[in-house]
Amino acid sequence: MWQPVLMINGYLISILGLSMIVPAVFDLGLDGKEYSPFVPSAIVTLFIGISLFVGNKMRIKKITLQQGFLLTVVSWMAMILLASLPFVMSGYVTNFADALFETTSGLSTTGATIFADVEKLPHSLLLWRAMLNALGGIGIVIFAVALLPFLGIGGMQIFQRENSDINEKFMPKFSYIAKRIIGVYIALNVACAVALYLAGMGGVDAVCHAMATIATGGLSTKNASIGFYDSASIEAIIMLFMVLGAIPMTFYIVMWQGRDIKSFGISQIGAFLKVLAFYILGVAILLTFSGKYDFWQALRHSGFNIISIVTTTGFASTDYMQWGAWVPACFLVFALTGGCTGSTSGSIKILRWQVIFSFIKRSMILATDANRVLPIKIGNAVTNSGIISSVFVLFCGFMLSIAVFTVIVALLGYDFEIAFSTVIACISNSGPGWGSIVGPVGNYSSLSDAAKYVLSFVMLLGRLEVITVVTVLTKSFWSRN
Repeated sequence: MWQPVLMINGYLISILGLSMIVPAVFDLGLDGKEYSPFVPSAIVTLFIGISLFVGNKMRIKKITLQQGFLLTVVSWMAMILLASLPFVMSGYVTNFADALFETTSGLSTTGATIFADVEKLPHSLLLWRAMLNALGGIGIVIFAVALLPFLGIGGMQIFQRENSDINEKFMPKFSYIAKRIIGVYIALNVACAVALYLAGMGGVDAVCHAMATIATGGLSTKNASIGFYDSASIEAIIMLFMVLGAIPMTFYIVMWQGRDIKSFGISQIGAFLKVLAFYILGVAILLTFSGKYDFWQALRHSGFNIISIVTTTGFASTDYMQWGAWVPACFLVFALTGGCTGSTSGSIKILRWQVIFSFIKRSMILATDANRVLPIKIGNAVTNSGIISSVFVLFCGFMLSIAVFTVIVALLGYDFEIAFSTVIACISNSGPGWGSIVGPVGNYSSLSDAAKYVLSFVMLLGRLEVITVVTVLTKSFWSRN
């Protein structure tokens, strides 16, 4: 069972080690330093990765269901632990809990940070944080498209069925899927970086923000996040690319191939855009009538910050906690909405909400007309009982996790507002919570080490769709032959 898991992990860890060379070049070459924490980190990571790959090399014909679960959890945990080495060795992080939290936030594309002043960090660490966002973003897309339907988690099978023609003919092999997705991902990053540079950002900032935007990761190079620039053009560019990052990457491949996008099953994309527009317009009107801004300013600020939260990016253009007492409730809804399946965004996601609301709608109709035959359809796809069951299992697991970990964080000495908002922000991978401590102008540095360890696990739990991690932790999983 372990040999293919360790071999693939070795391959992924080796890629992580090679990626550390890029920030090392910034340290030793561009910044002229004599020492870079990325050099020893890369050596250790490459040694472990190559050793695992060579020592367990085999021809993999098939990955079993058990190996699929194990591969997912072990690979993410290994990547997080090794990717934290540069933070530990840099001297800018005081303890391992901080390094682990920052790394988990980066790779899970959460966007929460323990740095009170990110502008004091060297270019290499700023770049590494952005690279973690980028690596985590592409990792979760491939995980969602290639593995989740195979594992049968949270209704991802319907995403596979919506693309049955693509999976059988257009994308017959995993390598084909991965190469095309990576190509689209890189193209979006380059386009975003160029646009931001032309809009007035510096070169390093443009590259870092592009990676954080497409990955919907939200780790900025500025303390005030995007509010630092106070630029409508920069905000508009990032808004556009946050939305593009929250749309399935395979959708762009279908468009590029000139295929009929209706065959892709774009119902979730349409639903996502409609929900987003409803949220933005509703809050803009509310802000206008409250006298906070005129309508166009309200539309600008509500548009940017709501897109950021719904896509689980975590950027902020202003302190939206000052908008009113209604903000926490509304942003709770926004954070739990999420983007599309097969995208870089986190949280519950639109497709699952479509299944849930369609099921509730059918149940209400059948309550008064029990003999009526009424299948649940998402777009042109008919959902079966297995898909509905997996969606509700994931939803219940998600909500139960929120309740359990809110209690755990509260027992560590925090009030309900901090405990609840940090857990919501971390499990939905949306980054900022609410309140003065972990809100859009705050950070997680003041939390205890114990709380950071708990929230690091919560971020991983949310990023891997809850059930993946819980399944591996059960006794029955390990009792199987």
